[in-house]
Amino acid sequence: QLVVDAVAGGADGAIPGIALTDTIKQVAADGAVVHTPNRAEMMAVQTPQAFRAGVLRAAHLADSTATDDAALVEATGGRVVVVAGDPANRKITDTDDLTWARRRVQEGADMQERPG
Repeated sequence: QLVVDAVAGGADGAIPGIALTDTIKQVAADGAVVHTPNRAEMMAVQTPQAFRAGVLRAAHLADSTATDDAALVEATGGRVVVVAGDPANRKITDTDDLTWARRRVQEGADMQERPG
């Protein structure tokens, strides 16, 4: 609901995010560290995301190289805001994520079956 409210409030897009706990490194092709961004200025972005439909359509027409819709909107000058995310809201992208999600579902089912 926070992402929808942010767009309704005037943002071109809204994305949930959580603070990083890992240190991020920018690395050159040869493996050498080029830069260490300030972690306090970084967020791990989650889904679901919300955008003004017209802004998102125009962004997709303008560029197709971004890794997510927010980056497309940013590249066209759109204002994307970050709202509070949830650490339990893990994105399912690859088989490791799917394994994690299945385990979480099973743990929840196991908890429901316990008496008491």
